[in-house]
Amino acid sequence: MKNKSIFLLAGIATLYFNNTYAQETPQDSTRTASIDQVVITGNSNPKKKIESSTAISTFSAKEIQKQNPISAAALLQRVPGFAVETSGGEVGNNLFARGIPSAGAYEFVQVQEDGLPVFEDGALQFANADNFFRVDNSVSRLEALRGGSGSIFATNSPGGLINFITKEGGNDFKGTAKLETSTYGLMRTDVNVGGALVQDKLFFNVGGFYRTDDGIRKTGFKANQGGQIRMNLKYVFDKGYAKVYYKKLDDRNTFYLPIPLVQNGNDLKEFAGFDANYGTYSYRNISQLNIPQAGGGFFSRNLEDGIHPKVDVLGAEFKYDLGGNFSVLNKTRYTNINMNYTGIFPSGGPTSAADFARSYGIAGNNFQYSSVSSGAVMNPAFVQKLGFWAIDKQMNNFVNDLQFSYKFDKGNVTAGFYKSNWKSHQNWNWSNILATASDNPELLNLVDTSLTPNSTGYSKTYNGVTEMSFLLRDSQVQGSLNDLYANLDYNITDQLSFNGGIRYSRDFYKGYGVNTTSGNLNNSGLTTDGTHSFLTTTADDNMSVLGNKFTYWNYDVNRVSFTTALNYKINSENAVYARFSNGFRSPNEEAYYNNMTNLSAIKPVTTNQLEVGYKYYSRTFDIAVIPFYSTLKNLSFTDVFSDGTSENKFANTTNFGVELEGYARLFNNLLEVTFNGTIQNPKYKDFVGNNADGTTFNYDDNTVRRMPKFYFNIAPAVNITKQWRAYASVNYYGKRFQDEKNAQTLPSFSEVGAGTSYQLGKIRFAVDGTNIFNTIGITEGDPRAGSPSGDGTIMARPIMGAAVRASITLDF
Repeated sequence: MKNKSIFLLAGIATLYFNNTYAQETPQDSTRTASIDQVVITGNSNPKKKIESSTAISTFSAKEIQKQNPISAAALLQRVPGFAVETSGGEVGNNLFARGIPSAGAYEFVQVQEDGLPVFEDGALQFANADNFFRVDNSVSRLEALRGGSGSIFATNSPGGLINFITKEGGNDFKGTAKLETSTYGLMRTDVNVGGALVQDKLFFNVGGFYRTDDGIRKTGFKANQGGQIRMNLKYVFDKGYAKVYYKKLDDRNTFYLPIPLVQNGNDLKEFAGFDANYGTYSYRNISQLNIPQAGGGFFSRNLEDGIHPKVDVLGAEFKYDLGGNFSVLNKTRYTNINMNYTGIFPSGGPTSAADFARSYGIAGNNFQYSSVSSGAVMNPAFVQKLGFWAIDKQMNNFVNDLQFSYKFDKGNVTAGFYKSNWKSHQNWNWSNILATASDNPELLNLVDTSLTPNSTGYSKTYNGVTEMSFLLRDSQVQGSLNDLYANLDYNITDQLSFNGGIRYSRDFYKGYGVNTTSGNLNNSGLTTDGTHSFLTTTADDNMSVLGNKFTYWNYDVNRVSFTTALNYKINSENAVYARFSNGFRSPNEEAYYNNMTNLSAIKPVTTNQLEVGYKYYSRTFDIAVIPFYSTLKNLSFTDVFSDGTSENKFANTTNFGVELEGYARLFNNLLEVTFNGTIQNPKYKDFVGNNADGTTFNYDDNTVRRMPKFYFNIAPAVNITKQWRAYASVNYYGKRFQDEKNAQTLPSFSEVGAGTSYQLGKIRFAVDGTNIFNTIGITEGDPRAGSPSGDGTIMARPIMGAAVRASITLDF
């Protein structure tokens, strides 16, 4: 891989020093002039970007194509104010908006497709919003709004809105076809076509992709396999339009969790036997689970299925001019999701063979490890207990957004009613397994040699399983949202405009949890190996059994969100604005589950945000500088630990920061530079209380966990000729703390990418490299391990190692 990275860099260097270039805008330029851009997200009507009193970043289909992000999270790294962790793989990643901490996922932003949520709640347990959508060539545009009016135009979105807008057909038949391969066994095909079935009246667009690859981290199986198809049909008439659309996603992706590393302050090194850039515990040798259940039957699972959502979406959109400057817009969508989620979650870090045996009650050297697959006796230096977590979720969401608009000489007013019904039913079955502490792990058995094979407790495992189905969960959450909203845009003068919005949320949540009891297989009549009963192993001693007692709960939300802003357009290229907003986020799924019998312990998270901004947009240069200040109350921390318990803490936070975003085209279009960065200082306030063990804590004024105070992305590109282009990118992620008490530091790191492209008529050839210097950069420690200890052997989740992709794209 290192040689491949060197060859890639050499090729790029050759392009940099090529001595011919075009004197006009190159065909492969990445940027659409912001001065011409119109945005719709967070606004009641389309509005020029410079006239929108919001912090919003935009990416056209062409810009997305040139960036060629390896995942949706990688694309969102280009948005200031969004701290994005991309180490989970293609899906299951985390996004933190403006320093708002959470257990992960997309908890304080709403991810949308065409203005409606991918799913109403983007942070359900093991159901991150990016599990349910993919970026492909059917995406026309991305608009990413931070803070501001997010809480007026969507639910649970005080951190912002992320809106992927899909392509529609036009009078001319157009299409794109792309073929991509890589150094990690990737084979991907993207196709999108659109045109008119009836000129000026009836249009269609169909697009999608199919992909299979081995994964950058070596799993020993196909890490990612599947695809999606998306289609729409739009009929345009004199006073409006009607559109229907359908999306099918069936894709499975391996989810990568923490691995062992050795930390000494800011220095990170590989743990012996574990490749930090390409290794993973999610490996073929431990991929199968097949165990009897205390309640009867067997539970089988295959790690190779990974995160496997099957998503069906059917929607419609209708707009009509009612006359007299009134218009109506209605959007409706039904989403059905069935997802199997299987992942390897480390339970603590590597342990010496002797210490692990001692923790299971084996005295002295009376222990013996053996390979499950071969039966051969083994003498590993270190062993690792791993959680084999299986979650099934059945989810559906029916949403309708009806709005009426009235335009007048000085602006417009919009009023709407938003209705959403959603349900999520989940089943968990978690076990622990024992393996060698290496990146090609071998499943292990452990026995006490001071006992005989017929003795009670002789074996501490059952075919490598140390705790069989130690946690079962059956629970459900339903939401019924009923929101009224209004938004006013008013032009006080030709330069000065006012925006104000309000949303009233009357939302109802309910659900249940099923109680569990403990059981074992001692009297089941089953044997561990055809001879010995389950009395001879401890693996089944604390199995979980679902009971027939249900705890039902109801929770109502009755809140008002509002925002107000002024935008002053100095001239056609310069503008300043100021905005205040108040919003909230309803309690999350784990908070409901942990407090079913005492719902008074939880409250919606409330936010206040103040932001001011300066924007300059021209044909060749953009800059946006946006200072912001925010406060949050009742913020819940709900990480689920390796033993199945939850953190279940609540805090207040404050944050002051500045977002920077810029673009420049220089030296007769020879050089293009895009830049975004965030400087912030998120702190806990009034964060005191009791730990689960009864001890007290005081984290007041500590830095919010996992939040960098400084992070940025800069991407210079050189247009060697009108057709030939080379680029580099640097993504810097500043130092953070893994935990609330600021005991463990996550060192800063820089991830460097580079690539080149050549446009030959309608065909584009491209090579893209990621993390080309094989940096070891960790985005998180192990949030499931409780309080970290600092230096030494740690568990952490690093970014992917170096990889190169090559693609050919045909536009027709």
